[in-house]
Amino acid sequence: MTSTARRAVIYARFSTDMQNANSTRDQIASCRAFAETNGWEVLETFEDAAISGANRGRPGYQKMMQAVKSGLVDIVLAEGTSRLNRSQELSANLFAVCDFNGVEIHTVADGRIEEIHIGMKGTMDALQIKRTSQEVHRGQTGRIKDGLSAGGLSFGYRIPVDPSTGLRKTGQTEINEAQAIIVKRIFREFADGNSPRAIAHQLNKEHIPAPRGRAWKVNTIYGNAARGTGILNNQLYAGIRV
Repeated sequence: MTSTARRAVIYARFSTDMQNANSTRDQIASCRAFAETNGWEVLETFEDAAISGANRGRPGYQKMMQAVKSGLVDIVLAEGTSRLNRSQELSANLFAVCDFNGVEIHTVADGRIEEIHIGMKGTMDALQIKRTSQEVHRGQTGRIKDGLSAGGLSFGYRIPVDPSTGLRKTGQTEINEAQAIIVKRIFREFADGNSPRAIAHQLNKEHIPAPRGRAWKVNTIYGNAARGTGILNNQLYAGIRV
């Protein structure tokens, strides 16, 4: 590689609707091959796992944007424009920042991305987000009507296993007794006048595992009443499946 080679950074992402941890690895491999074909030097790779392309605060994406502003990058490379963004506003912002810093955007699928591509593809990617959301909601509604679980597991529940096959019964849930004890304790302590912050502090002090192995926080306990998040605002604990 010569010192005159153009310098590229690679961005890869897979969204929550894909659920494929190998996807970013494959995207990066494809981009590296594309960069090698064009004689570019890959300085760094950035990636985000299980995050929507409409999310502005993606950690990997923000680091990529910092690299663009550093003046050390000539090219942003991704597998396709939808990997970079699925929001027309964010796509336009990315193009503007890259243009200001003299950085080109290239994708394996379409080559160099110009301003006209941002308008057309940004609209198409935004529409795809809307279609995916509608399809997911339709599928969830059907599962609820069938008496099955439509979303992820709430703390205190688990997916049962068929003892005859050893396979998990997808769409069904049963109580996780060990976690249920903690849920009941949280409701009891809150009813006794303890704040969510105090409850979280005590659970952490006792080294009681929180959902997904993280520390207990106020949001874990209380969440958002309007959105039904957090243990105290989760209607599933009241027997209501939404």
